[in-house]
Amino acid sequence: MTSIDLPFPALALVPKTDEKQSAKDFKSDQEVRWCPGCGDYSILSTVQGFMPELGLKKENIVFISGIGCSSRFPYYMNTYGLHSIHGRAPAIATGLAVTRPDLSIWVVTGDGDALSIGGNHLIHALRRNVNLKILLFNNRIYGLTKGQYSPTSETGKITKSTPQGSVDYSFNPVSLALGAEATFVARSVDSDRKHLSEVLRRAAAHEGTALVEILQNCNIFNDGAWEVLKDNETGPQNVIRLEDGQPIRFGANGEKVVIRSKNGHIEVADAAAVAESDVIVYDSRTEDPGLAFAISRLSDSHSLADTAIGVFRDVQRPSYDRLVREQMAEAAAGGPGDLQSLINGKDNWQIG
Repeated sequence: MTSIDLPFPALALVPKTDEKQSAKDFKSDQEVRWCPGCGDYSILSTVQGFMPELGLKKENIVFISGIGCSSRFPYYMNTYGLHSIHGRAPAIATGLAVTRPDLSIWVVTGDGDALSIGGNHLIHALRRNVNLKILLFNNRIYGLTKGQYSPTSETGKITKSTPQGSVDYSFNPVSLALGAEATFVARSVDSDRKHLSEVLRRAAAHEGTALVEILQNCNIFNDGAWEVLKDNETGPQNVIRLEDGQPIRFGANGEKVVIRSKNGHIEVADAAAVAESDVIVYDSRTEDPGLAFAISRLSDSHSLADTAIGVFRDVQRPSYDRLVREQMAEAAAGGPGDLQSLINGKDNWQIG
């Protein structure tokens, strides 16, 4: 298997291997302890199958997680890994990215871990554009703690912690990431191995923070949460597959399109009722995230109609960790600022 082309500095400093690798090389000796039928199995298998394409030494790949069902992931990867603190995986990964440019760093998190207690850490990692790949497993529920509603649960969701139905408005992770000016934002589905692999390839090649939301099923506490998008009959009617350079068209026979209405809003229309020139041609590399954000808002949190998957945004901007290292190198070479003078300085203050 040949390595994929990596045109960005994202993995330029990570040592490559001459050994031929397979998915088996990335499977650890640990027993996988998720509930039978959990969507996490599909994601794990896809990631293990994808890793050999990078052509990297396993000892230079790190998976960091927080707390939750998804956060067991590092145990099952035959790489370095860290099962860290609830919601703090992006912060820990940031420190590692700044100090170790020779590592390919992946963060695995869930909708509760990332968007509740970890929300602040997530948005600032996205804002800073740290060279991390964040896989956000979204099953719209707290699974590890046995079925409480999460930040992505739909309004009215009845759970153990909301017996009369949740009154919260749910987060849309893609919209949140785009609002934080993330340079790479994508969405895929746990059971669609081909699509998820394609998204992971682009995420791996990206310099900076790449957020991939993965719609994942919890068959114990929230079974069928995404079934309308996965079912062979209802899926084509509800899933918008974003492809660069292609008109946004979906439906079993391409009968639905996405257009910009006369008032400037984005909306779904009947293909037969509009001119082909009115159909939006998608480009994830557009610098302005406005269109991507509007498309991410098409989906309804209850019916899930018009849910887009694919790469929403993929733009280039220097990563935070690279800029920090450049500042440090400039200072070491005699640039502005003198740390030793600051330490040995005679400035003092008197209080009282």
